This record gives sequence, structure tokens and C-alpha cells, in this order.
Amino acid sequence: MLKLVNIHKTFNIGTINEKKVLKGLNLNVDEGDFITVIGGNGAGKSTMLNIIAGTYFPEEGQIEIDGINVTKKPEYKRAKLLGRVFQDPMMGTATNMEIQENLALAYRRGEPRGLSWGVTKKEKEEFKSQLKILGLGLEDRMTAKVGLLSGGQRQALTLLMATMKKPKVLLLDEHTAALDPKTAEKVLSVTEELTGMNNLTTIMITHNMKDAIRYGNRLIMMNEGNIIYDVRGEEKKNLTVAQLLDKFKIESDKMLMV
Repeated sequence: MLKLVNIHKTFNIGTINEKKVLKGLNLNVDEGDFITVIGGNGAGKSTMLNIIAGTYFPEEGQIEIDGINVTKKPEYKRAKLLGRVFQDPMMGTATNMEIQENLALAYRRGEPRGLSWGVTKKEKEEFKSQLKILGLGLEDRMTAKVGLLSGGQRQALTLLMATMKKPKVLLLDEHTAALDPKTAEKVLSVTEELTGMNNLTTIMITHNMKDAIRYGNRLIMMNEGNIIYDVRGEEKKNLTVAQLLDKFKIESDKMLMV
């Protein structure tokens, strides 16, 4: 479903602040994979997501989504293939619009737009059904302005909006980092339900190693612009945080010796 081949990305090329962030990154993602991504600050995790989304273009390498070469396609041309949720709950929704209006924007993404405006009766029924999945009671508040919602409610709504059109790949960039632990757990539970229900191919960046082990079927660890550890299935389920920390140290030391 997603293929990154020999991806190189350098910022501030030719200046004293030049920094190579991705150094020949390779990644193959199968349909339905739910990959958690961990690594230290500056490892290249968010840059990888931005490369996939088209926010940045690589100097070298190729990006394929569902067999389509999107390497040179701008962000807006990849939008119909991707869903994305950011760390900041404020980024995924329109504050001054109603919950149902936000959902309508997501629901109609990629569809022809007419001159008429408003949420149809059929759409309202669909949105109510979808909102019930979140378990937050938002199905009874569809006319409420999104700006009145808590951070967790907004992030859950953003997640629903990102998955409504069943994207080829769902990108989650530390989407629970700004939430308190209890709310983060709720949003992660909703994430698991929505991705599983729709068999969505998902890449989730997290700094929480317990969450990285608990969620998804595959875990990758990044360091210095490359993937240094890739584990899946039973081996992933049986990992401990201590083992992950040891693995990170061992692989980091190997790279320093090269």
C-alpha cells in the first residue's frame, strides 16, 4: 500500500545549518498494517510523515501509494489518498463551524461541489451513526460549535473526519501527545476501533513505548534518519519497554561505530 525507496531529505542545503534528516530511508507497508513508530528527537519520524503527505519533497528517492508514484505530486493532489491527524487538536477542525459542518467537509472531500450549502438529512443520519462510535455523546451535539469541545473530543472528531473516506494511508503524528493520560487512552481506543473496522493502513508516531508495543501489528524504531529496528506479530506483542530501550542503545551504538 505504501513504498518508500531510498528517501533522502536535507534541510537548509548549502548553509551552515544544513541537516540531513533522512538518509536513504526504505519502508514497505502492506495493506492493513498498523505501524507504530518510535525514536529520539531528530530521528526523522515527523519528516517521514511529511514526505509521505507531500509537505516536503525528497532530494532523492521514490514514494508510491497503492501503486501510484506520488513523489512529485504536491500535497493537495495526495490529499484524497491520505488521512492525517496532528499533535495539536486545534489543527484538524474548523473552530467556528458546527460538528456536523466539519463532518460534512470531510465527507465531501474529493467530491464535486455545487452552489448549495447545508447538511442533508441523509448526511445527518450518517454522521449521527459515525459519532456514536466515538462514545463521547457528540451525536447529540451535532449543532454545537467545535470550539466548545475539549481537546480530547476534538482529536477524536478529527480522527473520525480523517477516516470517513477510508484513506489509502492514515498518518497519526503523535496525535495523543497533547492530551492527558485518560483522554489519550480513550482516543487510542477509538483509533484502534476505527482502523480495525475499516482495515486502514496506518502509521502512528508515538513517544510512549507502552503504546507502541500495545497498538498495531508492527513497530519500527528510527534513529539518525533510518529505520534501525523493525518487528511485527508475536515478537512485537512479547516486547517489553526495557527490551526496546536496550535495542535502541545497541542499534545506536552500532551506527556510531560505522
